[in-house]
Amino acid sequence: PLPVCPIVGHTGSGKSTLLQHFNGLLLPTNGCITINDRIIDEKTSSSTLKAIRQQVGMVFQFPESQLFADTVLDDVCFGPQNFGVDKVEAEQLAKEALDLVGLSEELWNRSPFELSGGQMRRVAIAGVLAMKPSVLILDEPTAGLDPKGRTEMMHLFAQLHQEQNMSIILVTHLMDDVAEYADKVLVMSKGELVIDTTPQLLFQQDDLLEKYHLNLPKAALFAKKLQEKGKFVFESLPLTLNDLVQQLKGVSR
Repeated sequence: PLPVCPIVGHTGSGKSTLLQHFNGLLLPTNGCITINDRIIDEKTSSSTLKAIRQQVGMVFQFPESQLFADTVLDDVCFGPQNFGVDKVEAEQLAKEALDLVGLSEELWNRSPFELSGGQMRRVAIAGVLAMKPSVLILDEPTAGLDPKGRTEMMHLFAQLHQEQNMSIILVTHLMDDVAEYADKVLVMSKGELVIDTTPQLLFQQDDLLEKYHLNLPKAALFAKKLQEKGKFVFESLPLTLNDLVQQLKGVSR
């Protein structure tokens, strides 16, 4: 599968619009999109789109606002049943998905609206995972979460990629998440893909960061300030807290 792949760019660059093309919520007016062996263009039929939406799971920003059922389990069952899976199999898929997102069984028969914000988001994500997608698309998946919740959520996505062989594509404005979890990064500007590279290469190029209004990860920003003050000399700019600590242990003064 694809690696964990963030799409970044300034507000209005077209990130969220692109995501909605990946499972046919928007159809291209020109050209086409290929998802595995299926093609989306302006004439794609409803039956083809339905098949694509089973392969490509879409999680919107603040997905917990889409919860509606009386219990957590019923809410997660809805997706598979909507695609024709019978109730018994849908419940099994829902339980597997809830296990994947780390929501304990004691919560399954509670109302989703009694849960914390982070738990509600896990329920919403489980509802998408229950449809067994091969690609998971996420729009600002950690928006509104506290640092602990954000770390747990990003760890979950990395785990899904590694253990479930799932491609993860997400829009984010948090460069710390790009540095910590991404194998590659795509930069958009004015509706076009302008950079396809790795975080390691992107964050070493000040001119590109300035041109496309991107920030450095916090660890890199801290290291850069230390270097500018002549406190330390880094071999390469550390991107994560762990990289920063390791380099500070052995850098030249």
